[in-house]
Amino acid sequence: MAAYKLVLIQHGESAWNQDNRFSGWYHADLSPAGPEEAKHGGQALKDAGYELDICFTSVQKRAIRTLWTVLDAIDQMWLPVVRTWRLNERQCGGLTALNKAETAAKHGEAQVKIWRRSYDVPPPPMEPDHPFYSNISKDRRYADLTKDQLPSCESLKDTIARALTFWNKEIVPQIKERKCVLIAAHGNSLRGIVKHLEGLSKENLKPIKPMQFLGDEETVRKAMEAVAAQGKAKNQNGTSRA
Repeated sequence: MAAYKLVLIQHGESAWNQDNRFSGWYHADLSPAGPEEAKHGGQALKDAGYELDICFTSVQKRAIRTLWTVLDAIDQMWLPVVRTWRLNERQCGGLTALNKAETAAKHGEAQVKIWRRSYDVPPPPMEPDHPFYSNISKDRRYADLTKDQLPSCESLKDTIARALTFWNKEIVPQIKERKCVLIAAHGNSLRGIVKHLEGLSKENLKPIKPMQFLGDEETVRKAMEAVAAQGKAKNQNGTSRA
C-alpha cells in the first residue's frame, strides 16, 4: 500500500520575528530573509521530487507569501490552495506587538514561558484599548466569524482545537484519497497537527517512521535554537540570558 504524503511548512521569518515581537494574529509580512528561507524550502521539496496535489494555509500574509514562494520554486503555482483562519497562528492577545525579551525582563522568563509554552494557560486577552485591537478584530477576513470563534487570546489547547476541526473535516479526506498535501502555516497550529499525528494509531494516519526535516540539518538546528531563545531576557550586551 502506498504511503500517505503530508508536507508541513512553517512560514519564513517575518518582520516581527526579526524584531522578536509577539505576532499572533497580526498580519506581519515576511522580512527580507523570509522569502529566501521559503525558496530554500521549495528547493528542498524540488530536490526530493515532490509533486503536490493540494495546499492549505492560513489567512495570514506571512504564511500565504511563504506558500507562494515555495510553489514558485517548485513550479507548481497552479495548484489549488485553500485558506482558513483555523490554521492561523495562536492569538497571543495582549502580548501582540510586544518584544519578547523585554516582556521577559518585565514579567520574568518563567511567566513568559508559561504564556508561550503551557498547554492550557492563555496569555492576557487583547482589550479594546490595545493598539492593534481594531486592526485584528475588525479585519474583513474575519467578518464571517461568530463572537465565540473570534478570540481575544488563545491557549495552545484552544489553537489545537480549532486547527484540528479543519484538519479532520477538510484535510484528512484529501490525504486518504492519496493526494500529496502541503500545509503552510504557523508554529503553534502546526504543532497541534504534529501532536495529533503522534497520538494516532497506524490505521488512522500515524506516521510509519519518524518525521523528517528536508534540507540542511544545521540550518534547521540553528533555526530551532533561535526560536527557543526568543522568550529570554537580554543582558546589557543585548544577547539572550540563559
